[in-house]
Amino acid sequence: MMARLDGKVAIILGASDPRSMGAATARRFAAEGARLVLAARRKEAVEAVAADLGATAVACDITNEAQLEALAQTALDTYGKLDAAINFAGVGGSAPVIDTTAELLREQSEVHFVGTGLFIKQMARAMTGGGSIITTSSLTVLVQAHGYGAYAGAKGGADVLVKVAANELGEKGIRVNSLAPGFTKSAMTEDYFAMEAVTKAFLKEMPLGRFPTVEDIANTALWLASDEAFVTGQRIDVTAGQALRRAPRDEEFV
Repeated sequence: MMARLDGKVAIILGASDPRSMGAATARRFAAEGARLVLAARRKEAVEAVAADLGATAVACDITNEAQLEALAQTALDTYGKLDAAINFAGVGGSAPVIDTTAELLREQSEVHFVGTGLFIKQMARAMTGGGSIITTSSLTVLVQAHGYGAYAGAKGGADVLVKVAANELGEKGIRVNSLAPGFTKSAMTEDYFAMEAVTKAFLKEMPLGRFPTVEDIANTALWLASDEAFVTGQRIDVTAGQALRRAPRDEEFV
């Protein structure tokens, strides 16, 4: 039976740590026959992930449009086309609204809103035969988490951008969607998972009774990148159902 991404070329940005969603997605895509270009700000780190998968590694900062353009061009120069592009690039940062600085707002916007917009732009320009662009939203857009106004605001703005891009790019055969991971154990959240009070508080809000994994995220990205997903302009929530409930308050983490 033919692999689900057989013959397809995919870019994955944010795949420098083996524990990350980006690396898990790269492994899943490779298993399904995709030829890969993996990227992250630190080339040495992403090279280690790429080497295990026979992928091409590129240094790319999502806030640098010239580097995004070069990333898309690498796929064209190396494999002759681009079919799918997934953005997992992200930066943490939180503060109550009353303590939020202009610097925090700008940092979150530059990575999660401006960077996402430029990623969609440059990937779409390289997709001359149609394709799938996937960005990463967040549970914090769906349930209000104390202290995450700047982060969630930038992610939520990017979700609107995804809908506009999907509407504009549909005539080119390009689908644009986003993934909203829930509280998932990954390179960015490992410290939180070491705190039993935090995991207990979150797990109570998940109807499906377990935490999402990076493999769950990868499987959803695989579907969106494949020809099976006839959807565009959507945010797909992979939250174990927590989007139906609430985010725990800080006082519950005791």
